Amino acid sequence: IRRVQEALVAEYHPADEIRCPVHFCIGQEAPPAGVAASLRSDDYVFTGHRSHGYYMAKGGGLNGLFAELYGKSTGSNHGKAGHHELSDESVNFYSGAIVAGTIPIAAGSALAAQMRGSDQVTVAVFGDGAADQGILYETLNFAALKNLPMVFICENNLYSTYSRQTARQVDCDIAGRSKAFGVPSRRMYGNDALGIFRAARQAIARARRGQGPYLFELETYRWLGHVGPEDDDYLNYRPMDELDSWKKRCPIEAIQGTLMAKGILDDDRTSSLENQIAEEIRAAFQFAKSSPFPTSNDLLTNVFSDKPAKQSVELEALLELPFDFSQAETAPLPY
Repeated sequence: IRRVQEALVAEYHPADEIRCPVHFCIGQEAPPAGVAASLRSDDYVFTGHRSHGYYMAKGGGLNGLFAELYGKSTGSNHGKAGHHELSDESVNFYSGAIVAGTIPIAAGSALAAQMRGSDQVTVAVFGDGAADQGILYETLNFAALKNLPMVFICENNLYSTYSRQTARQVDCDIAGRSKAFGVPSRRMYGNDALGIFRAARQAIARARRGQGPYLFELETYRWLGHVGPEDDDYLNYRPMDELDSWKKRCPIEAIQGTLMAKGILDDDRTSSLENQIAEEIRAAFQFAKSSPFPTSNDLLTNVFSDKPAKQSVELEALLELPFDFSQAETAPLPY
């Protein structure tokens, strides 16, 4: 995830061929790696706009990612979504829908799995800015009521665009709020991929057993600006010593040090992995740049469903449904 993001940052401006704004996740790689390691291929992930980490961790291909950013027809969404609405149906990954927008959609996915009798789990990923939105709390309440197989992941990087969390919220304990709706939660250090993996594995298994939703608040930090490859610290919305302190807690260096200390990783293996990743990135750039743009004939393809809509229920049929008339005062009257 880190190497792909660095490569896209380096390539973003020289030729100006990437056709969309990009929200990079450098510094926030531990949550997607830790969470997705316990997910099956048929589980669902819905994220917000800082999505590349989860796209890759869920199994989305680099060719599809790069080509989509370049607006090419071979992209994961045929060049129509770009970065902000990136998805890959083949691995059940979806993103976008602006701040907090994918959270209720994720609940719909979890409800559908429950109704099918499937043990699929849905993960909803969002930032601390989404905690300002009422739809998060409505969805937490609904997930608890329906005992949905969901895991909520809040990546708290302390800022909603340029607004610090403490300037927006008196009580910054997002994890604690879920308990008011009957959803258990945990607040964790978000740069420890192994710790996140261990905790997420339990929550995902819990949801798969039908024991309902769980919420994690993972405290992490983005190194780059809110959007694009440049720093935006000239706006003076965050102190430089804060950024420097988080860079010293790099999630990549942390897990690399742990693996080396345990003898799982060494310099030769690290070099081999770096070379393999660099080749995959080089090939993805070549694929994206050599792919064609969509044509005008593609304008309306993959936009509307080709499945027939369900027949509407006639009013007479609705009136025949059982109804407790002792509750009649709660039924809305026709306008």
